[in-house]
Amino acid sequence: MSCFSYVKHGASLAVIWGHMSDEVSVAAEADLTSVKDELRSNQTKRWEAIGMLKHIFSWVNLAWELKKHAINFLLCILEGSVSHDCQAEHSDCSTYMHTLYTALQAVEMVIIYASDTVLRKNAFDAFKKVLADIPSSLRFDILIALIKNSDYSSMIAIIMDCFKEEMHMEYRQRLQAIDNGPQFKIFWSTGVLELLEFVFRPPKGGPPSLPEFSDAVLSALNLYRFVLITESTGKTNYTGLLAKDKLQKACNEWFLPLRTLVTGIVAENEKDHDQLAFDSVCALNPVELVLYRCIELVEENLKHKV
Repeated sequence: MSCFSYVKHGASLAVIWGHMSDEVSVAAEADLTSVKDELRSNQTKRWEAIGMLKHIFSWVNLAWELKKHAINFLLCILEGSVSHDCQAEHSDCSTYMHTLYTALQAVEMVIIYASDTVLRKNAFDAFKKVLADIPSSLRFDILIALIKNSDYSSMIAIIMDCFKEEMHMEYRQRLQAIDNGPQFKIFWSTGVLELLEFVFRPPKGGPPSLPEFSDAVLSALNLYRFVLITESTGKTNYTGLLAKDKLQKACNEWFLPLRTLVTGIVAENEKDHDQLAFDSVCALNPVELVLYRCIELVEENLKHKV
């Protein structure tokens, strides 16, 4: 009976084999071209297909060649796809949130573990295209969940960069007033502070583990700097980051403890001359530079607070 647990894996593989070889689709009397066209035009069915493909991406013992073709198929159905406004159609997009979230987690595994550079790049492209296919309200929640449930510093950094891109896009839409775009209601919110708190003050307590999580910390510092500069320049405070108490918290609870940790690790490793010590210092150098800039920006903004 345990074989039935692989039914979805088999169904997904059947489609991928058809995508790989015309002979397979002909033998199965399946018109894969029509299937692809339907998936491009029907967002709900496309999301269901993405949910099925996750079984291939997360299958540990499956050949990388098949995963490569699965990524190509995913890119194929997302190319030129038609997205719809779920609210306008009165459909509950949130019912697909878990499916899309777990599918993105599965694509993450390809990005992290694939040895083929091209496959990793294509997987990342697919990751971003799946994100773009999701309504921005759900995209915010999914990105937050992906960050909070990842144990990989480099992956957290990548997703935080995606989060920053979303903020930049909303900001640009605001300035250009394109199609009455988002008015900082989604990504430009207090949720940004919660996200930064997660990286700078992990749930387990204390500052983040360094140099292991230097990529994630550097990405979080760059996000903080971007938000602070954008808010202060535009004389806004959508995220709440410029409030006096939030600036003080960032300085006293995030950055100063982090500075103590970074300078201590760098000083300790500079005494050694092995490769590990050298790599640790190299990983922390950019963190240290951006960290000091963030502290300067916070102190500068605090001077203008009553």
